[in-house]
Amino acid sequence: MALIQHGSVSGTCAVRLSFSSAASPPSSLNFQPEKKGWRRSCCRRMICRAMVQEAIQGIPSVYAREMERLSAKESLILAFNDAGGFEALVTGKITDLQKIDVNERITTLERLNPTPRPTTSPYLEGRWSFEWFGSNTPGSLAARVIFERFPSTLASLSNMDIVIKDANTKATANIKLLNMIENKVILSSKLTVEGPLRMREEYLEGMLESPTVIEEALPEQLRGLFGQATTTLQQLPEPIKGTLTNGLRIPLGGSYQRFFMISYLDDEILIVRDTAGVPEVLTRVETSSSSSIVDNLEYNS
Repeated sequence: MALIQHGSVSGTCAVRLSFSSAASPPSSLNFQPEKKGWRRSCCRRMICRAMVQEAIQGIPSVYAREMERLSAKESLILAFNDAGGFEALVTGKITDLQKIDVNERITTLERLNPTPRPTTSPYLEGRWSFEWFGSNTPGSLAARVIFERFPSTLASLSNMDIVIKDANTKATANIKLLNMIENKVILSSKLTVEGPLRMREEYLEGMLESPTVIEEALPEQLRGLFGQATTTLQQLPEPIKGTLTNGLRIPLGGSYQRFFMISYLDDEILIVRDTAGVPEVLTRVETSSSSSIVDNLEYNS
């Protein structure tokens, strides 16, 4: 051991000398446990390295899928615009080629749905505007009722939207007559979750609001008559005036219902399909938290 103190031999030789100057160590005393520990540590490092490499390789895959989804959303919106938008849809001016093109892009976007349980997602609540609907949906029914009774030069369906809050909905169709009179048809319903994708909608009440006259659009010769009509309305008995002012309500009592499936949902687009597989595409108008219209809704059950 004196050699070690004077530093004339290396540490390795010192270890060997210390063993040789004493009794032979037991056979179990060797460096094998250290080797096993080193192997375990090495294996852990290899596993961690493989996990890191896999995670790094997964990042481009997730990014690429998200880019694909955003591109599919933009492509769908462009297809709506190329087809003529909502006006062309409700007036039946969209060609078969445009219809198949839009449906193809809808299917592409549905494949990239980022919300696995859309029926219980907070994204579902809010105000949505109809961009696309098929031939057997409530939207197409409203358009058909209007245009079967009025020529397109007299009546137009300017837009349709729906407000979803607390499992209740109010769908509103905005109708314009002669470009001077605006009217709203409102359909209230209740939603029931049937599964991660499927929901049931029960219609509770329909309402035809009192028409609103756009005074600026009235011809000069009709403005006097409009003023007289307004004065006459104010002189009517309260029950009649209340009925004319508040609109006509038609209770439905849940006697009509439909099932639908949510095939795509994010913070901007909602796609649903009815039992026949016909899609409806809606885009968000405003979020539930920021909408005073949604917060102040009163539902009749």
